[in-house]
Amino acid sequence: MARSRIGARQLAALLGEWESAEPVYAALGARIRLLLADGRLATHTRLPAERELADELGRSRTTIVAAYRALRESGHLISMRGSGSVLVLPPWLPGRTVLEVDFARSVPAPVAGLDEIVRAVAGRASTVLEHSGFDLIGQQRLRESIAARYTEHGAPTTPDQILITLGAQNAIALTARTVLRHGDRVLIESPTYPHAYEALGNAGGRLVSTPVTTTGWDIDHLVSAIERVRPELVYLIPDFHNPTGSSMHAEQRERVIASARRNGALVLIDETTADLDIDRPDSPPAFPSLTTTRDADTLVCVGSLSKTIWGGLRVGWIRAEPAMISRLITRRPADDLGTPVIEQLIATEVLERYDLLLTRRADQLRAGRDLLVSLLRTSLPDWRIPEVHGGLALWVELGAPLSSALASACQPRGVRITAGPRFGIDGARERFIRVPFTAGTDQLERGVSILREAWQSLDPVPIPGTQTPRHPML
Repeated sequence: MARSRIGARQLAALLGEWESAEPVYAALGARIRLLLADGRLATHTRLPAERELADELGRSRTTIVAAYRALRESGHLISMRGSGSVLVLPPWLPGRTVLEVDFARSVPAPVAGLDEIVRAVAGRASTVLEHSGFDLIGQQRLRESIAARYTEHGAPTTPDQILITLGAQNAIALTARTVLRHGDRVLIESPTYPHAYEALGNAGGRLVSTPVTTTGWDIDHLVSAIERVRPELVYLIPDFHNPTGSSMHAEQRERVIASARRNGALVLIDETTADLDIDRPDSPPAFPSLTTTRDADTLVCVGSLSKTIWGGLRVGWIRAEPAMISRLITRRPADDLGTPVIEQLIATEVLERYDLLLTRRADQLRAGRDLLVSLLRTSLPDWRIPEVHGGLALWVELGAPLSSALASACQPRGVRITAGPRFGIDGARERFIRVPFTAGTDQLERGVSILREAWQSLDPVPIPGTQTPRHPML
């Protein structure tokens, strides 16, 4: 049974500039598959009736019927009389394209030395078995270690200001469900981390966006948006922003805190990427170091070890005032009963040697970034490659609104990559695509080679040294 239904107008907005050199029905089917693959359309969503979508798109019903038929044949759509047409993910079948390079996820390999820590912890894990294992707050020693790091960075913090979570995503969702009521306004960046705005929306938030680019924030727009919208919550990624890679200056951070205090907004700071510093010339102060006793309750920070250490280490945290931590603990059991204790032991040992591990991670990311920049500038010289000093990916400007078309062209060639519109709520950013530099050398080289090949099939501007590709319908 379909969990949700999308209207023709809403689907048309998601489709964007979907036409290509393919037959119209095939291009429409390909774009719907992409929207399903990258999460802009959820599985079990019921599509509009054929006539309804035909009227909205200005196409014949025959075209929509053919597109839906193609989706059924590829296993992406189930149609039942009286129930409409519902999107599904097809099972893998022999002969289908094998994924060679996954550019859809910015996921680095486990940091060097993690295996040693895991083995050491395993040898003494039995010491925790005398307890129940249910832990809503988090192990005392781990909370002390995280609090100490905040204190070292200029934000005096005690363990009762720390709550251990199942990663940063869990921390964002828990904060949203605790703070928001249905219909509350939430100010987010655009573009931003997709799963964050999903969590905020699922908690009932009405999302309003403010722009951020590879050159940073329009801080006047951000502050005026806080004044105008009067949001209940403001969600920001101020360090090595995902996906743009930008970092917010100290003065900008101070203006955000001051505006939030004046307007009664809670600022939710996502610090997941904050420690992924490769070669930033100067480090701005952490947000909590800029608050005073007067405005400390306007700030909640979330962090995680999934990007700095390993994605499989699902340990995150929330830093907030004790009163907010108490609210979060009260709300938590409805969704989960705590963070696994063994993983907390590993996280505690990780933090004991965190600076060394961060140096190793920075070395790995520096090599990946430098290689990816070189490959893209050589193979795709018309793309605009930003200068980034940290994070996990490049937010590349393509020069044409072909991001979704490029992602679709990459899929049958063995590369999965996320189109620009996935990072926003308004269907924009078709001129951008996120390319991670977290993969190994061979994967990066192969991935860029396939990107070049896919781009050739779409780009109306010829790549030097190649034949001119045919022009798509735009």
